[in-house]
Amino acid sequence: MERVLSIVEKVNSAVNGFVWGLPMLILLVGTGILMTCLTKFFQITHIKHWIKNTIGGIFKDSHVTAHTEKEDTQISQFQSLCTALAATIGTGNIAGVAAAIASGGPGAIFWMWIVAFFGMMTNFSENVLGIYYRRRNERNEWCGGAMYYLRDGLGSKKGMRHVGSGLAVLFSVFCIGASFGIGNMGQVNSIAVNIKSAFGIPAIATGIFLMILGGLVIVGGLKRIASVTEKLVPFMAVIYLIGALIVCIVHIDQAGSVFTSIIKGAFGMRAVGGGIVGSGVAMAVQWGMKRGVFSNEAGLGSSVMVHSSSNVREPVVQGMWGIFEVFADTIIVCSITAFTVLSSGLVDLETGAVISDQVSTALVAEAFSTVFGKFGYAFIAIAILLFAFSTTLGWSQYGSKGFEYLFGRKNVKIYQVIFVAFIVVGATMDLSLAWDISDTLNGMMAIPNLIGVLALSGTVMKITQNYVQRKIFHKDVKPMLSALDHIQTVHEEEIKKMAV
Repeated sequence: MERVLSIVEKVNSAVNGFVWGLPMLILLVGTGILMTCLTKFFQITHIKHWIKNTIGGIFKDSHVTAHTEKEDTQISQFQSLCTALAATIGTGNIAGVAAAIASGGPGAIFWMWIVAFFGMMTNFSENVLGIYYRRRNERNEWCGGAMYYLRDGLGSKKGMRHVGSGLAVLFSVFCIGASFGIGNMGQVNSIAVNIKSAFGIPAIATGIFLMILGGLVIVGGLKRIASVTEKLVPFMAVIYLIGALIVCIVHIDQAGSVFTSIIKGAFGMRAVGGGIVGSGVAMAVQWGMKRGVFSNEAGLGSSVMVHSSSNVREPVVQGMWGIFEVFADTIIVCSITAFTVLSSGLVDLETGAVISDQVSTALVAEAFSTVFGKFGYAFIAIAILLFAFSTTLGWSQYGSKGFEYLFGRKNVKIYQVIFVAFIVVGATMDLSLAWDISDTLNGMMAIPNLIGVLALSGTVMKITQNYVQRKIFHKDVKPMLSALDHIQTVHEEEIKKMAV
């Protein structure tokens, strides 16, 4: 058995080295750069428009937050954002940022920002394609995601039918595997470990409590998950950000030094941990990119499965929510975590070396304890509980959509029951190998997804140009709303009614 595990570990390590290696990171960032260029830097040139129609719309436009009727299987735009953020704002925003600083130095944060900037347009493109190629299932629910734009978008190109269908199946398989690992057991294990160290509560007790809580929400389907996440995500994000901002304000005198350290570390003006300048830059770039992608998931094709269930009609509108999702996750939450750690005195800002012997979440907890004392550790334990549990809720929806694509809507309950049962397994197991395998599967989701985005990049460009002409330049142009004629017709009629 040990020999089998050893072989599995070696094979996974080799695959993981490619999946999360430099070629893959270049592909991820390269896709973002391409989509940024094709859409004429939409995230900057139309920043006022997308802010107004996303976070700005929450306070001004009732259509953004209005719940759908009980028999309506759609969710609101705000609920789709919160469910997607529930999955992306997780341990990566705390442990991932600390790991990036510890391994790549303060300069890694700069490259995390770069990844996020271009990742905004990767996420935008995924959501545009998700809405454009989505369809209804037998329960009248919207079904969208990489599997549909691979099968129906890429597959519609000459000679690509079988390629598109095959990649759609691969994406779904990788998605289901990742949902059990990083989306479930890995998150729950982080909760159990932190709760035990902070409050002394046994892992099995935490696991059973989370299994019951998760079961009540997950088995209820997307609308119940969305109704929970739209309350939980804003609450947990605001509470965490307030705590982190207090630490930053107390150490405000370090702000200039922190920013200088990030910029100098990013370009090798200063060696990481006293090492060679060249290797320091390479580590900063690799860890910044890797943890940036891990945190916001742009390019993995995961959150598009929830965004596609929105009651929105315009693909670009949901694309703009994708831009905001990456902005909120990385530019806001990850940056504040980074400034909290770097300003706390736990990192030598001259060399980039971590002075503390703590790692991962414990490093962030120690940063909080410089202001809040022992309560800092409890605060981070509770933050991890909320962040990681919300991630589990979000990923349960991703996995169920992958399962539905492969086995049909009527069998989804089987997946949900197994997923909930694995919550206890995650709380009580040593998950090092399981975590590594699911990390690999998570990255492998990106390969078929990015192939789809790149192959359909021209479609994204046309849909974006069409929207800009109609909504920003007010030209009378036929809208591009769906690849399916009957859905296109219905959406056109609905938009006309809303305009009257």
